[in-house]
Order: sequence, then structure tokens, then C-alpha cells
Amino acid sequence: MSEDERFMGLALREAGKALRAGEVPCGCVVVKEGRVIARGWNQVESLKDATAHAEMIALTAAEAALGDWRLDGCTVYVTKEPCPMCAGALVHCRPERVVFGMPDPMGGACGGWINLLDSNPPLNHRCPTQGGVLGDLCAEQFRSFFREARRAAKQRRADRLGADANNHDESSSD
Repeated sequence: MSEDERFMGLALREAGKALRAGEVPCGCVVVKEGRVIARGWNQVESLKDATAHAEMIALTAAEAALGDWRLDGCTVYVTKEPCPMCAGALVHCRPERVVFGMPDPMGGACGGWINLLDSNPPLNHRCPTQGGVLGDLCAEQFRSFFREARRAAKQRRADRLGADANNHDESSSD
């Protein structure tokens, strides 16, 4: 197992925390000199905060751990290609590299939809990225989450329709 796979495995564990909390299962770890200095998982619903993505939480924790907003010499591991908000934050934090699992061709900002980490003209920092590390495992976690979310939504609709039919039957007999 490569070092990238080992740290992506830790990011997957963070994503599992999000999954168990009913959040979109995205996890992130920040590594410096072979040691995890910060972790994060999606907490958008829990915190009622649209910016509470795994990357944002991990970046804030890494900055606190280092006592600096610059993440020089750090590698960020995240289970899904970062969105434009997170990629923008990554540009400003200046990590050495970003490694992600699952690509996001519709909304990813590290080469999927756009690439903010290697833009031309360049922003204030360019950051090498590598995608696809344990990508199948990361993607399966997402597919599983959304499959269950669709099943639960379908069940709620069926329950509502059943309740409406029962209410209609009861009011008809009056």
C-alpha cells in the first residue's frame, strides 16, 4: 500500500463519520512530514453551515495546528474532488499537493469541471493534484449514501400518500 493510499484510507474513515451522521460522506486529512495534523468530515447539515465541508474543517484545524494559515509542506487528502469553494481555500492555504479519491466531472474544481489549483492565468498559488487514489472505494461510499437517500425519500413519499389516502377515507365516511 502506498503512502497516498494509506492517508486516503484515513480520509475514508473521516467520510464514514459523515455517513453515520447522515451527512454526504466526504472526509479529509492534512498530512505534514508523514503525520496527520488535521482531520475533517462534512458537517453541513449538523452545523447548519453551507461552508462546513470536510476540507474547510480540516484546513482550519491544520492552520491551528501549525499556527499559520500557510500549509507549506502539507498534503491534503480528500475523498472527493474539491468543489470551487474548497479549491479556492486550498489555493490560499498553499499546500504542497492535493490528493483526492473520486473525481467530480460536474462540479469538481481540481480538474473535473474546472481547475482552480492550476489555473491559467495563475492565482496566487499553484498546487499539484492527483486524483483517483482509492477512487472506487470513495465512489462506492457516495453511491451508497445517495442510494439510501433516494430509498428513504421514496419511502417518505409512499408514507405521505398512504396517510393522505387514510385521511381521505376517514373524512368520506362522515
